[in-house]
Amino acid sequence: MAVTAARQAVAVAKQVFDEYMPQPNQIDRKREDVHVTAADLLAVPAGTITEDGLRLNVDVGIQYLEAWLRGNGAVPIYNLMEDAATAEISRAQVWQWARHGAKLDDGRTVTADLVKSVIADELSKMESRVGLEKYAKSKFPLAADLFGKMMLSGDFNEFLTLPAYEFID
Repeated sequence: MAVTAARQAVAVAKQVFDEYMPQPNQIDRKREDVHVTAADLLAVPAGTITEDGLRLNVDVGIQYLEAWLRGNGAVPIYNLMEDAATAEISRAQVWQWARHGAKLDDGRTVTADLVKSVIADELSKMESRVGLEKYAKSKFPLAADLFGKMMLSGDFNEFLTLPAYEFID
């Protein structure tokens, strides 16, 4: 039953995909109208940063890294299937905000102290959410420590999981 449903879903997706991209790639689509400069790539993006957004980045990053430390490459978090790419985006965003002194929409600056406070709060919420017994067997404290160091380091680690490899059983 599940295999049949999966095949039907793939067929529907493939039909739409083939309709809008009948060739094997889009190499012929050069976008000569787009001109990106080094300054464009280095510019700090404009936009609203909320405390909820900061908290979500910290929360999801810690949850993913904790699961990764236990051997899971993709995990469901808040009804979404997340992988290292999501955690990388979360880490990079917070690292940039803290490094460049970005402001939250309430006027507070994203500082190392604020990020550390959010990490502590989110870790406490995780303990309550999963329960004391499961939390005691988890790798949440280690994941929070590693993720915190990566978000607040002066240097940007090449990849999120590299410093975590030494902690894999």
